[in-house]
Amino acid sequence: MASIEEAREILKALGMPPAQHNHMSGLTLIALCGLTPDAPWSDAKQGSCTVTKGIMDYVKEHYGTEYAPNTRETFRRQVLHQFVQARVADYNPFEPGLPTNSPHAHYAITEAALEAVQHYGTKGWDSAVEKFRHEQGTLVERYERERLHTMIPLKLADGQELQFSPGKHNEVQKAVVEEFGPRFAPGARLLYVGDTAKKDLYMDEDGLAKLGIPITDHSKMPDVVFYDAERNWLFLVEAVTSHGPMSPTRIVDLENMLSECSLGAVYVSAFPDFGEFRKHLKNIAWETEVWLCDTPDHMIHYDGDRFLGPRQ
Repeated sequence: MASIEEAREILKALGMPPAQHNHMSGLTLIALCGLTPDAPWSDAKQGSCTVTKGIMDYVKEHYGTEYAPNTRETFRRQVLHQFVQARVADYNPFEPGLPTNSPHAHYAITEAALEAVQHYGTKGWDSAVEKFRHEQGTLVERYERERLHTMIPLKLADGQELQFSPGKHNEVQKAVVEEFGPRFAPGARLLYVGDTAKKDLYMDEDGLAKLGIPITDHSKMPDVVFYDAERNWLFLVEAVTSHGPMSPTRIVDLENMLSECSLGAVYVSAFPDFGEFRKHLKNIAWETEVWLCDTPDHMIHYDGDRFLGPRQ
């Protein structure tokens, strides 16, 4: 029978990302298929479903789950948008010319997804899933391809492979080099990275000197330094595990160190997770960036009229 748990299993099998394996997504799939709790998946059919009447009112009537009216945008943005991207649903298939804000805007399960869903619980389920994934692809794979496409490996001048010593601080530094750099400074050149056991684990002395960055007093260097030649930016990153975010005092020290450097400086505090970040909230300088290892695709910007750029 068409249960919410089974609907979630179907979405997972069809290649939907984890965010669309939830209760709301499962109910949405059931509504798109026009099923009730006592109906088998083989009875799934294609019909026109608006967000309110076709989905929200439907699951309230048949599954006893009521959503507040202001949840409509959540259905659209966090469920149906991804369904359309994944070729599980079509947008306005019966009236393609409808304007975006039309009250008649609707969704319907695709023929390809319908064929797969109707085989759930039968001997043909595995082959039906394989056919769907082969012909339509999966949204998980698409998102992964897009993420990898934007990640360009950092350039180490001498091609050497860095070996960090064990420790939480070094784990953050390693993540900054391997995860932060390719995402937010794609193609940038690593100029400096320290290590708790070896202060100057990697240092491009020629590169630093040419950019007007003094290398006589390494104790003032941030944990990681990248040079983005395309944007003419210098990324200065502090790996924070117990102390040392980009505080106003630290910014002044670094600005003094960079007095002979004409590049735009981007100051970043890197934390292992939100828990550590929360401990330092009041010490972080405005117009700087915050990056968390456990959510590598996102950045937090502290004030200012732009996101990710040199501090004014």
